[in-house]
Amino acid sequence: MSFIAEGFVKGIELILNLDRNVTTIVFLTLQVALTSVFLSLVLGMPLGLWLSVTSSKAKRPILALVNTGMGAPPVVVGLLTFLFLSREGPLGGFGLIYTPQAIVIAETLLGIPVVAGLTFSAVSQVPEEIALQALGLGATKLQVIYVLAREARLGTLAAVMATFGAVISEVGAAMMVGGNIKGQTRILTTAIVTETRTGNFDLAIALGLILFLITLTVNVALTHLQKKGEGESWLIRTWR
Repeated sequence: MSFIAEGFVKGIELILNLDRNVTTIVFLTLQVALTSVFLSLVLGMPLGLWLSVTSSKAKRPILALVNTGMGAPPVVVGLLTFLFLSREGPLGGFGLIYTPQAIVIAETLLGIPVVAGLTFSAVSQVPEEIALQALGLGATKLQVIYVLAREARLGTLAAVMATFGAVISEVGAAMMVGGNIKGQTRILTTAIVTETRTGNFDLAIALGLILFLITLTVNVALTHLQKKGEGESWLIRTWR
């Protein structure tokens, strides 16, 4: 038990001393995670909105793919990304394998179905009367979609939280396509696995604490925005 306490003390010291190895890993993790979340939103949100309003025959198969993607094993996504980006793969000429960009691609592929699925769910729950009222006032289809997206903004925040959590906690895909190269593609999750395996518990604990704090901070901030946006529910007022 003493070595655990000692590991926590030394881990906190590494954080407070701004150990260069730690800061490098943290900055790369944030860069990769935020880029992946941004791309997931840019690509996944329009897809979710389209699925909510379209009557195309392709809706069901695409929605099935989205739902499957939400529960897809990350290592499978990592494997497919690796096969495409490897030197022998279709995109091997770009030299992206074992780079931060490869991790971004894999994590974006994991995030797109989450954003699309949650956006679709949120927009589908918007009352039909809102869309009919907008059409009655002369709104175009694009304007109606904007109104629906605005009404579903709380669900969109939930999509951001879920996507960020899935991306920043990813291990398998990131290690497969990034190679876990020290100082180049080693992010928090892969570094924790590596340092734990090698018995470097001080650094592993420091990185684990930072990962927890980053996740906690982001989710608290987004939850605050979500609660601020929805106001006080009828259930709370009734319970009083």
